[in-house]
Amino acid sequence: MKGFIDKSRFQSMLHDGMTVMIGGFLANGSPERLITAVLETPVKDLTVICNDGGFEDRGAGRLIVAGRVKKLIASHIGTNPTAGRLMQEGKMEIVLVPQGTLAERIRARGAGLGGILTPTGMNTIVAEGKTVLPVNGKDYLLEEPLGADLALIGGAIADRYGNLAYRGTMRNFNPLIAMASSIAVADPVETVAVLDPERIVTPYPLVDYVLKEENGQ
Repeated sequence: MKGFIDKSRFQSMLHDGMTVMIGGFLANGSPERLITAVLETPVKDLTVICNDGGFEDRGAGRLIVAGRVKKLIASHIGTNPTAGRLMQEGKMEIVLVPQGTLAERIRARGAGLGGILTPTGMNTIVAEGKTVLPVNGKDYLLEEPLGADLALIGGAIADRYGNLAYRGTMRNFNPLIAMASSIAVADPVETVAVLDPERIVTPYPLVDYVLKEENGQ
């Protein structure tokens, strides 16, 4: 880990048109302080990769409602009416990816793989324009890896070294995006001195920065 940073240091990393992965599952485990920090800047035309469109007042949905997202890659958007409206109006591109495929495409980037083979989506619109490869007499879609410039990690308990553990289902996509982005910033729900090594899910080499708590600690 490079260190604990304040909000302004995080905001200096942002720029128009960047690709951002955001943790969370229906806003559970979302990095809300980091999302707020993004909204406090004029950054726009973001490509956002996350599990879902969140809600209009929570999670990645707040960026969508604010008009900051040019392209959304997610597994569903049904909980955010604004996302559906923007898609229908042609104001935001949405790429829907089956949830398991989305997770594995992100994992593939973190593992340095050239993609994954999956039967999910065969003979549907998901397969349009994609390479089909036969393996042992069965056809599979080649799904390419997904990476990002920046990962916003939520739902974590961080220690002073930058190791992360997670509270229950807040884990969701957060560990995956830490592996698949050029810079990973954690927005912890709690900071402790040292985590039990047996609890660590995301080790400190995968975490570039941890956002300081409001009191500066």
